[in-house]
Amino acid sequence: MNKNNYCVIMAGGIGSRFWPMSRTARPKQFLDILGTGETLLQQTFNRLKKLCPEKNIYIVTNDSYEALVLEQLKGIDKSQVLCEPSRKNTAPCIAYANYKIATQNPNATILVAPADHLILKEEEFLRVANIALNYAENNDCLVTLGITPTRPDTGYGYIQFIEEEDNEIKKVKTFTEKPNLELAKEFIQSGDFTWNSGMFVWSLKSIQKAFESHLPTITQLFEEQKAAFNTSEEIKAITSIYAQCKNISIDYGIMEKSKNVYVMSADIGWSDLGTWGSIYTHLPHDEHENAVVGKNVMLYESEGNIINVPKDKLVVLQGLKDYIVVEADNILLVCKKEDEQQIKQFVNDIKLTKDEKFY
Repeated sequence: MNKNNYCVIMAGGIGSRFWPMSRTARPKQFLDILGTGETLLQQTFNRLKKLCPEKNIYIVTNDSYEALVLEQLKGIDKSQVLCEPSRKNTAPCIAYANYKIATQNPNATILVAPADHLILKEEEFLRVANIALNYAENNDCLVTLGITPTRPDTGYGYIQFIEEEDNEIKKVKTFTEKPNLELAKEFIQSGDFTWNSGMFVWSLKSIQKAFESHLPTITQLFEEQKAAFNTSEEIKAITSIYAQCKNISIDYGIMEKSKNVYVMSADIGWSDLGTWGSIYTHLPHDEHENAVVGKNVMLYESEGNIINVPKDKLVVLQGLKDYIVVEADNILLVCKKEDEQQIKQFVNDIKLTKDEKFY
């Protein structure tokens, strides 16, 4: 195992589209949504520790989730949990991890991954990740891990690559954010597009150079405070940085602007688990295409539903077709599957009209 390999897990999101299971106090990365016995964060950590020493894994999260991370990842050192005082998107999150890693190993090669994605083909993921880490270690480049598309999905970003013979890692031509259906169909038919997974691989030197070029203000803020890292002043320094930091994604801030961006596309059984609908495809279905999590659910004349209820709750449903039915912590959601994108709006409305215990 290469001691210069590091992994960064981004674990600060709220996951509001998974309400009511995912709540501000315990978002989806800290839940065992698929009933596997492990939370999504635990699955991600256990996968990545096969790429680098455990002590080389950093988890960036909101400061209110520090205790949850330490509770779920037994044995990691508190110094591996990087606490953000506010949510400023992925670029500041990655910059923070870069500066922490720089204090340990300036020759690091880094894989960055969200905490809440599903990867079913772990061996293939590890093969792809190791190739990308090796490539990034030996080249001045920024690599994004792409997903071989299986359908014209409008919920994902797309990456167009320049076809190069017999080369798994290809130069990126364009990024496109969540296209309409017609455009997504054209992308799939062309054969030179991949889904954007939100996972990245680069050397510390290459990503820091990219920050200096494209996000110099963020670089300056961290440079001014870097002496405080790994001291008792670190929290104060990070609070100051984040108060002034721009809210911007790594995709928009760096990847779409850099000239040395490459993509490695693979079939790793990936899902970003962004919606209840995406969960539906990964759960077993009964003979009427219902996906049920719950020990005491009785269904009559019902088909195509997603049902997730506490195991001790008896639930009887009759005549439902293509609905989401979820109960968690004294909240019941009943919503049409086709309208699941409205869940985020439901949560916003609840924030305006109801007690915070409900969101």
